[in-house]
Amino acid sequence: MTPPTPTESHEPPLARGEGVALWRQIAAALEEMIARGTLAPGERLPTEASLATQHGVNRHTARRALDSLAQRGLIRVEQGRGSFVAEDVVDYRLGPRTRFSELIRAQRREPEGRILWAREVPAEAAVAEALGLAPGAPVLAVERLGLADGRPVVLGLHHFPLPRFAAMAASLARGHGSITRALADCGVADYRRAWTRLTARMPTAEEAEQLQQARARPVMISEALTTDPEGRPIDHTLSRYAAGRVQIVIEDGAGAA
Repeated sequence: MTPPTPTESHEPPLARGEGVALWRQIAAALEEMIARGTLAPGERLPTEASLATQHGVNRHTARRALDSLAQRGLIRVEQGRGSFVAEDVVDYRLGPRTRFSELIRAQRREPEGRILWAREVPAEAAVAEALGLAPGAPVLAVERLGLADGRPVVLGLHHFPLPRFAAMAASLARGHGSITRALADCGVADYRRAWTRLTARMPTAEEAEQLQQARARPVMISEALTTDPEGRPIDHTLSRYAAGRVQIVIEDGAGAA
């Protein structure tokens, strides 16, 4: 299918030689179009080449204009697809009983979970300590991408102790992609977040690609431990949230540390 033609600007020509950098003028024109709704949330912006041709500048100048808007959260950059006007931010509530699908549906969005891979690995020191295991003990590592209305919002790396959760991989492979349902299949009908640590950093190339965001934008990091009703550790998770698309909300009793 041929992608839709990006909205073209009909702004006045750039003011040259007047002390305002050309990239700033292009960025300001696009920002104004976003503000007045000419460019709607989710709409694709003109490419660097189109902007360069339209304004009579080189592609580096056009790229700098787009980068400045991305860094301010006005647009998002998807690797290999282009730049889009940023949509409404998802409120991601971290509480004792955070459930991804329930949280997303509560905001009238459609949740989706994609299992990227699942394999047995030796527990690294931090994971082993959190799960109460010896360093190097076997755990099931699961990388899961959470989406809202088809847009990636969180990339989670889960670690489940073995052999207790040996059936987890088969449950996830059945296609539903739900950690909650897979835990239930393994005999854990309920679970709670014991603690959470929040930080931020720049994304790796792989994280930026999976979250469909520019590498120049940071990701929010949540390290968390989940326990069963008896208080036994069942899941150490490292979650990376797409900055500008997600707003972390800490609820009372979330166990932040």
